[in-house]
Amino acid sequence: MFNSCTDPSALEGLSWLLCYLTTGKHLSMYWAVGTVLLLLAITAPVALVFGFGGASAARSRFLPLRWFGKAYISVVRGVPDIAFFMFFVIALDQAFELVRHKIKCPGWDQDIWQGNDFVVCTAAKLPLGTAPQWVHETYGFFLAVLTFSIVFGAFAANVLYGAMQAVPRAQIETAEAYGMTHRQSFWRIMVPQMWVYALPGLSNLWMVLIKATPLLFLLGVEDIVYWARELGGSKTTQFTDYPHPDWRMWYFLALLIFYLGFTRVSEVALDKIMKRLTKGQATMGGEAQRKAAA
Repeated sequence: MFNSCTDPSALEGLSWLLCYLTTGKHLSMYWAVGTVLLLLAITAPVALVFGFGGASAARSRFLPLRWFGKAYISVVRGVPDIAFFMFFVIALDQAFELVRHKIKCPGWDQDIWQGNDFVVCTAAKLPLGTAPQWVHETYGFFLAVLTFSIVFGAFAANVLYGAMQAVPRAQIETAEAYGMTHRQSFWRIMVPQMWVYALPGLSNLWMVLIKATPLLFLLGVEDIVYWARELGGSKTTQFTDYPHPDWRMWYFLALLIFYLGFTRVSEVALDKIMKRLTKGQATMGGEAQRKAAA
């Protein structure tokens, strides 16, 4: 990266370390940190949408929709995350390609399933083989976001369902007695109040989501754990200009510090949100604030 790094063999000490930490592969690792943060920034609200939809469906008066909501919560929560990621991404990718295959290649006369191989026409491939590398990476990232959102959306749905049940029924009945419809009482009475009950569970879910980001390597995304393992392994002069022994312990120690720091910042932010939501509410948090102000 720097002009002084053109001849690594002539470097030593901090100069060698600075040049080593600014190589192209290390820059890819730093970009991977941004990938993890971007995944969290997109997945959290999308998973919340899935969760809200699942919780609302589980409370629906329409029986098939209620069955669907409860099945989504139970099935996804009951499957280990690693098994779901390894199966669902393949199934989702093949489902997309199958739909494209039916549309783009209606005259196809061969079997799609040929033994263990899933074969579709070239035009139906996702992404196309001629697509640039960034398209392949973006598609992989999209599948990762969708998979994470569906998995953690089920957990969020369970939390939100419990929070909806925790809102006193008397308040809903009072709203309906004043002439509100079922929909109006849901959006104006229940939804604003349920977040107080949901936030502790959602906070824990956010922490679990942060810790689950190393599973990105299962989805073909080169995350920071992948690069830490690759860069930390021992390197000889035959493969790199910066040979070094096995440094994986130091790389994973840096990851430990990163995740601990990130979770600590999250705890502070969530605590402030909780205090704001519970202010004036008839909850333990709201009562504690009233006593502290007295």
